[in-house]
Amino acid sequence: MKQYETIELELQDGVATLILNRPEFLNAMNFQMMNEIIEALTVITSDPSIRVAVITGKGRSFMTGADIKEYAVQTPEQFKSFQQKGIKLYQTIENAAIPFIAAINGFALGGGFEIALACDFIIAIDSAKMGLPEVHLGLIPGGGGTQRLLYKIGMNRVKEMLMLGQSYSAQQMLEWGIVNIICADGDLAATVKETADKFKRRPGQSLRSIKKLLHPDVIEAPFSERIIKEGDEVFHLFYTSVAQDLIKKFAKKNG
Repeated sequence: MKQYETIELELQDGVATLILNRPEFLNAMNFQMMNEIIEALTVITSDPSIRVAVITGKGRSFMTGADIKEYAVQTPEQFKSFQQKGIKLYQTIENAAIPFIAAINGFALGGGFEIALACDFIIAIDSAKMGLPEVHLGLIPGGGGTQRLLYKIGMNRVKEMLMLGQSYSAQQMLEWGIVNIICADGDLAATVKETADKFKRRPGQSLRSIKKLLHPDVIEAPFSERIIKEGDEVFHLFYTSVAQDLIKKFAKKNG
């Protein structure tokens, strides 16, 4: 396994764990970290043995967004490259055939919160803080935050988060429907393992179809087209050996 400088990657028992590893900088993302994350995501998504992926941070932060010191001195060409690579990073997570879990171990701000939004499931510790503070720098989120947030919560709350740039508690994010599970600070690893094991027990082909049908490119289509796509997916899945075997076992057990 390749050794990275700004992240760690663990592949074990069908679970890939990507650990953001710049704790002295609250895991702020510089060019090197972005490139290493993209490289690790390629490893994860090309390995057929991986059933679920987890992204978390080392130390007291998940990720606090871009490394502002590096950000501040970028040339226009460097800034454009940074933005384009960021879009690729988030889309790789979103387009992956397997579920991604964001395990938020502290601060998830700016681009860190955008990574969580691109994931399929969010687990956060009680003390976690989340938000999109870009407005305080005269900016807006540049990694899909304005758009992905709309698929999670209503317009009024999206405008509040973007325009005020405040940090929100894990409990608030749970109540708004962004976070799926909150746990005690010391229980994150156990909660993530329990959740990942549940995903592993679900047929991968069903999870792939669910992600496909709920992709933003699909849910923006007319309703009549989406229903047809859903029917096509069900038809395809029904005649797979996996589904046929499970259906027969269920019928035999409950016959």
